[in-house]
Amino acid sequence: MNRLVSLAWWFPVICCLSACREEVKVAPPPPPPLVKVAAVLQRDVPSYVEVIGETRGNTEIEIRARVEGFIETVDYKEGTPVKKGQLLYTIDPRPFEARLSTTKASQAEAEAQFARAHQDVVRYEPLVAKNAISRQEYETAVSIEKAAAAVVEAAKSVVQQSEIDLSYTRVLAPDDGLAGRTEVYAGTLVGRGQSTLLTRISRTDPIHVRFSFPEKDYLAMARKRGTGVTPEGSDRTTTFELITADGNLHPSPGTLVFVDRNVDPKTGTIMVEAAFANPGQIVRPGQYGRIRATVEQKKGAILVPQRSVVEQQGVFSVMVVAEGDKVEQRLVTPAERRGSLWVIASGLKAGDRVIVEGLQKVRPGMQVQVQTVLIEEKAEGAVQGDSKPAQVDDTSKNSAVK
Repeated sequence: MNRLVSLAWWFPVICCLSACREEVKVAPPPPPPLVKVAAVLQRDVPSYVEVIGETRGNTEIEIRARVEGFIETVDYKEGTPVKKGQLLYTIDPRPFEARLSTTKASQAEAEAQFARAHQDVVRYEPLVAKNAISRQEYETAVSIEKAAAAVVEAAKSVVQQSEIDLSYTRVLAPDDGLAGRTEVYAGTLVGRGQSTLLTRISRTDPIHVRFSFPEKDYLAMARKRGTGVTPEGSDRTTTFELITADGNLHPSPGTLVFVDRNVDPKTGTIMVEAAFANPGQIVRPGQYGRIRATVEQKKGAILVPQRSVVEQQGVFSVMVVAEGDKVEQRLVTPAERRGSLWVIASGLKAGDRVIVEGLQKVRPGMQVQVQTVLIEEKAEGAVQGDSKPAQVDDTSKNSAVK
């Protein structure tokens, strides 16, 4: 009796479990995951070479003391523009004024000696014609006159040198430019044994950037220009871009100034200098920046968003949605970055659809649902090497679910 009661109690439970098991067996499979895909971009892109350069003024002038003396005054404000002829320093002029007075007195004495010798020649000339004096006395007087004239010329040269030395006590700006900090102050003895550096002046508009190109890139650039030597001001075919230390692109493109005469055999590079317009003189000498130059144009290059490229142990791959909306893994060879995109050298072709969102949901061979989006390129002037992810436009106008 008890056994029958127990069986009667378990019978509904067993039936319920059997029904649940039947219900699980007939549940439909989950739908394929939804991913966002975009067709690869195909267009002509420039091939850049990028190097580090140092800015310098288009004219760099070292202001040095040209005479020995004590600095009396510093007559300019450090770090400000100066004009040609502007007074920068004053060196104590009193020793030079005294020297000038002495040399002028010596000149006056020499001129008096010359005048007396000349009078002797004038007086002896008619006498020697009448044989009143010997020709030897006359010739001696003429020689003394010539020697006195030479002494006068020497005295004039000494006076002129003294005047020049006195003028050097007023140190003037030789050209317009931006004056740097002073290396000396009032009371400093300068010019003893060497020409003491006082300050530097740089002309910074345009600003020049000096850098070294790898030999192979120089050859590519020279072949593009059709010459390895460019007369000044004649080359406008090669332009450069300057990316400053804060990552911003300098607004004005640069032009080639010169290419050095030889390749450095130790580094395999050649020195190049480019000029950039610098209104406002924001860029200063001594800064470092990246110089980017276009070497060639890549025709029909393939570009994909950077975040669609996966790297594992140096191997790069992308997930491609093939026919039938099945996922394929493609090994690719990336070339260089262009803003938020990556140029793909091999592994993809025009028309391929790459997964730009949802990579973590898929694996090769999986069936997926596809939402097509458009790749939004970064604005012109994006800095090469920017690793921000690509943006996709998933608005209702530009997307459709297959």
